[in-house]
Amino acid sequence: MTALRLGTRKSLMATTQSRRVGDELTRLTGHAVELVGVTTEGDISRAHLAQMGGTGVFVSALRDKLISGEVDFAVHSLKDLPTAPAEGITLAAVYRRDDPRDALCGPLKLADLPRGARVGTGSPRRVAQLRALRGDLEIVPIRGNADTRLRKVADGELDAVVLAYAGLGRIGRRDAVVEVFDPADMLPAPGQGALALECRSDRLDLIELLATVDHAPTRAAVTAERTVLAVLEAGCSAPVGAYATVEDSAEEEQPSLHLSACVAGIDGARQVRLSGSGHPERAEEIGRELAARLLAQGADQLMGERHIEPR
Repeated sequence: MTALRLGTRKSLMATTQSRRVGDELTRLTGHAVELVGVTTEGDISRAHLAQMGGTGVFVSALRDKLISGEVDFAVHSLKDLPTAPAEGITLAAVYRRDDPRDALCGPLKLADLPRGARVGTGSPRRVAQLRALRGDLEIVPIRGNADTRLRKVADGELDAVVLAYAGLGRIGRRDAVVEVFDPADMLPAPGQGALALECRSDRLDLIELLATVDHAPTRAAVTAERTVLAVLEAGCSAPVGAYATVEDSAEEEQPSLHLSACVAGIDGARQVRLSGSGHPERAEEIGRELAARLLAQGADQLMGERHIEPR
């Protein structure tokens, strides 16, 4: 049986999470999976994501390999996936989500950092929410992989950095975490902690095969979150957070999806935060309704504010 070729970025985090998906697919279907490393524009350029056109810079090269047939399927961090559909490409599966929260890495918790402490992040969403929590901090825009960012703290260049808790777990660096933010204080990026499996739309046999690792509650949750992002016409350059959970209640006969989303001004002084809920089958509708309510309360004005430039 010919091994399936799994396209992945070459970073430690990307290859680790891709291997995890590949191993699970092999366990469930018996199909061997081999990793094919792909270098993306986002891996080469040192410019800020917003300057390069958003998170799609981590995705387009992998999609090119899919279309050309050089790889059979690709695994992405779902938060890197643009919300607009790609011609000829299908989101075949959404892998079970890891903890989607953000984590503070450094010697001190956020409340214990001194005034003027330097905290690094490359995310406008985190910038806005950090400033809402601690307006006295100096937020330093940074890029690079998790180890590079953690090294800035170890070397004393920064007092702390904020990273995705799920990603730190995948590369075995949760030892660096001093605090995990409650979503009530810092809403994650839409899709954070989840993995997306894409393949060509005409590969019906492969779509069926990849569906074996699809996790329906995760797919419903991230569909609601990403619909908010799509309706707001926002991307990684906008300070938008969204988080949905799917719960089975003993008091209710049917599962329920709960969605919270916020749009914050980059100065942290103003934000619009709302919630909605409904049946998971209505995930997209719930996301659309919530986005419309956010826009009605001025979310589009907050998204238009500029982000600080990276150093």
